[in-house]
Amino acid sequence: MMKWFQKKQLTMLAQLFWVFFRIGPSTFGGGYAMMPSIEREVVDKKQWMEEKDLVDMVSLAGTAPGGVGVNAAAFVGFRKAGVSGAIAAVVGVTLPTFLIVIILSLFYLFFQDNPKVEAALKGVHSAVTALILLAAYRMAQTSVFDATTTSISIIALLVLLFGNISPLYVIVTGLLAGIILVKGKEWIGLKVRTEKAGMNKQKPELLYLEYYI
Repeated sequence: MMKWFQKKQLTMLAQLFWVFFRIGPSTFGGGYAMMPSIEREVVDKKQWMEEKDLVDMVSLAGTAPGGVGVNAAAFVGFRKAGVSGAIAAVVGVTLPTFLIVIILSLFYLFFQDNPKVEAALKGVHSAVTALILLAAYRMAQTSVFDATTTSISIIALLVLLFGNISPLYVIVTGLLAGIILVKGKEWIGLKVRTEKAGMNKQKPELLYLEYYI
């Protein structure tokens, strides 16, 4: 029994490492650009998490110190295999990025003034922007579902765009506003929803570009 458990644990650790090792190279532009790949692998293919859990994970990963992608990997790894799973996932997601950065740094030293290299980087910037917008759209589908969440989202966006305020204060304020509004609705007897209606009944179709690593 013990050997079977250890074998199962090692198999899970290997799967966590390999899944996030393949996701790692898609982190151009930051951790949020990685979220479509994580959703496709973790929710659709492996079915390690549900759609609504992924939204909570992204929120926690974004508010915790450190990179969003690394935090998300640690979250998934810990959920599936404890501390060792978190370590395997984090090593898997950071190792290819570490190697790619070293290679790109050496490459950039020799070819930084090449017009073709500059054009390629501009193309990468555009692709990363699209990935981040896609991640934002997917999160909005499950997180913005009534007048309250819509108002908070719009206010937060306007404050970030036009105000000289740290995102940390915006996150904390949104957290407190959510708690106060939910408790206020409960106190006056209104119906409280914390997720989109029908979300557990039907899983939305995942529409993501394929990543060939």
